[in-house]
Amino acid sequence: MHVWPDASDRCTPVPDAALKTELIYSLTEHFEAHAQRTENGVEFWLARDLQTLLGYAKWENFVKVVNKAKIACESSGHASADHFPDVGKMVELGSGSQREVEDMMLTRYACYLVAQNGDPKKQEIAFAQTYFAVQTRRAELIEQRLLDSYPARGSKIGPRGLPAHLKITKRE
Repeated sequence: MHVWPDASDRCTPVPDAALKTELIYSLTEHFEAHAQRTENGVEFWLARDLQTLLGYAKWENFVKVVNKAKIACESSGHASADHFPDVGKMVELGSGSQREVEDMMLTRYACYLVAQNGDPKKQEIAFAQTYFAVQTRRAELIEQRLLDSYPARGSKIGPRGLPAHLKITKRE
């Protein structure tokens, strides 16, 4: 048995059998429910939330995965500071007092890299890897449909809603 946090962040048992469609929808909704937005509208997840979602009990173990993801980010030509900025957040202690703990804001791209660098034996990681693969393919299909619906390269007539002075270039 594995556990997955439910809507109240309590952990619920999940059978080891193959993930059922309804479970996949539930896990997807739970992941998306943890998304937050900056004042500028940038979507992000807090690393400590993602840690729980991906089945890591210890922050120290999760940070190792995040560090691998940062290396992958840099190796692909992106600045890791843009996708993994460090932040501090206040947490309640048992005594009722608060203290600041380190955390990170992760972009969707950072979450993808973390999932790709996680332990694939963890059911949560396997789900996340599949989730991002499916989402990437959906985005590719949508992009292709949009490009296919635009006029030929060089056309002066733009699609509805696109200013006529903009030109759509189709990938070959």
